[in-house]
Amino acid sequence: MSDKKILSIGEILWDLFPDGEKLGGAPANFACHAAIQDNNVCMLSAVGRDAQGDEARRILDAYAIDCSLIQSIQSAPTGMVSVQVDAAGRPEFAIHDNSAWDQIVWSQELESCIDQFDAIYFGTLAQRSIVTRETIRKTAERAKQKGVLRVFDVNLRSPFFNDTIIRESIEWSSILKLSDEELERVAVACNIPAQSNDESKLKHLLNQFELDLVAMTCGPDGAILVSKHEMIDEPGIPTTVVDTVGAGDSFTAALVTGWLRGDSLASIARYACETASATCSHRGAVPQPNFLYPQPNR
Repeated sequence: MSDKKILSIGEILWDLFPDGEKLGGAPANFACHAAIQDNNVCMLSAVGRDAQGDEARRILDAYAIDCSLIQSIQSAPTGMVSVQVDAAGRPEFAIHDNSAWDQIVWSQELESCIDQFDAIYFGTLAQRSIVTRETIRKTAERAKQKGVLRVFDVNLRSPFFNDTIIRESIEWSSILKLSDEELERVAVACNIPAQSNDESKLKHLLNQFELDLVAMTCGPDGAILVSKHEMIDEPGIPTTVVDTVGAGDSFTAALVTGWLRGDSLASIARYACETASATCSHRGAVPQPNFLYPQPNR
């Protein structure tokens, strides 16, 4: 087990597919992938006092994730997302209102423990509520004061974001991860010239917000990583695709793992792409706790 400690902040929810329920939410998926990659992971979220909340804790515990910061909410249920697949096979999501993860509250306990972590991770969806957004802001600001790595994974889910949420979240972060499908929307929010190419937009984001790293996933075409001194355009890893759900979350987990280890940017890019490819080879957002990812070639 690595001595690196990661705090994942945000939604724990259940995806309600026509054929059954599956635990989800990008922060929960990321936490599981990071734990499989041998990190010490803690989850900051909230669940209802219901069977779904109990089962979520049980599943996270099976991945050896520390659940001590998961709050229990009496007045709201564990989060749910109804998923329907249209005639063309495209999923449509309906994220339920008034979920427990909308009520993640800040506390003195949180303030006192942030400096114990090597990295924190957060996204946009959990910021749809004022309460949870304020907790994420305070956590990120405290982490910045303590020199803790802050990873913002964009994960835009309409209509639960706006320009302010995007810009301020980047301002709170030291690493920005987004997809090629999200780049244009992020560029608009940050007033980046529309005529710029993708690489220029990524460099602009890096410099404008004084980031350590910007990483953009490009689906089967791999990823582009831009740091202050390098740009890596890593090709995709061929695989037999069973399911792409969770690939981006596993990529981010591998990225953070490699960065905390001090790997080279080229090694991080390759490892993250290999990990995402391996995730696509099995069904579901997260593999079993004993899943073996490709080992990084450093």
